[in-house]
Amino acid sequence: MIEVLKPGPLALVEDAGRPGLAAVGVSPSGAFDRAAFADGARLVGNTAGHAAIEVTLGGLVVRSAAHHRVALTGAVCAATVNGLPVPWGEPVQLRPADVLALGLPTLGLRSYLSVAGGVDVPAVLGSRSTDLLSGIGPARLAAGDFLPIGVVTVPEETPERHEAPSPSTVLDLLPGPRTDWLADPDALAGTWTVSPESNRIGVRLTGPVLTRAAAFEGEELPSEPIVRGAVQLPPSGRPVLFGPDHPTTGGYPVVAVLTEAAGDRLAQCRPGERVRLAWVAPR
Repeated sequence: MIEVLKPGPLALVEDAGRPGLAAVGVSPSGAFDRAAFADGARLVGNTAGHAAIEVTLGGLVVRSAAHHRVALTGAVCAATVNGLPVPWGEPVQLRPADVLALGLPTLGLRSYLSVAGGVDVPAVLGSRSTDLLSGIGPARLAAGDFLPIGVVTVPEETPERHEAPSPSTVLDLLPGPRTDWLADPDALAGTWTVSPESNRIGVRLTGPVLTRAAAFEGEELPSEPIVRGAVQLPPSGRPVLFGPDHPTTGGYPVVAVLTEAAGDRLAQCRPGERVRLAWVAPR
């Protein structure tokens, strides 16, 4: 067991998600920063099916009830065990009654605590991930929660240390199905500010107002499928970038889609931070 003493602003159980269920209205969910999650799994000998704890803006404090091999990846925080610093991005051994605490990230937003054997809460629709939009999966973590840990496997080889990449503020764009709805696609490329009204469902950007092409002024769309990384243009003229808990359909035009790597970088964009969108394919 791992006991949650303090969850911080937001701590969730996440694994690789539940893809393939959009036809029944269920989004994929799963870890927002997939690369950081995968590195944590590798460090402790887990697979993508093992769940970890996704920590937003640090503040998580947990107590080990047994011997556990853990690793911290993603946004780098000051981390201590029983008040003594522990390394980031490499396996750490916890003993019974050890207390692991995370401070605020110096850069980025989301960190991952991986435990060998994975957080073994009941799976829902094939995944242990929390979906904030639908409410599917385990509840957000709270003080006093006890998290069961699954069967531990021994890594076949000593894992290399995880080097946390410097969070990039450049998000690469591919054309979307409705790019032609933009009066000037180049106006989407540029510098924006991450709105405080952002979460795992979608990241809202503030900045210049984008306008529709004259041919589509006043036009409405029937609801169309939405994918992770879709860049939607609502009537406000300011884009919304969808995360892992996105709705499966939407009625506003999707004018671009983030690359896979940019979708992971989006997980680390803090409210108030300035980011730059950049086209990387012909439009």
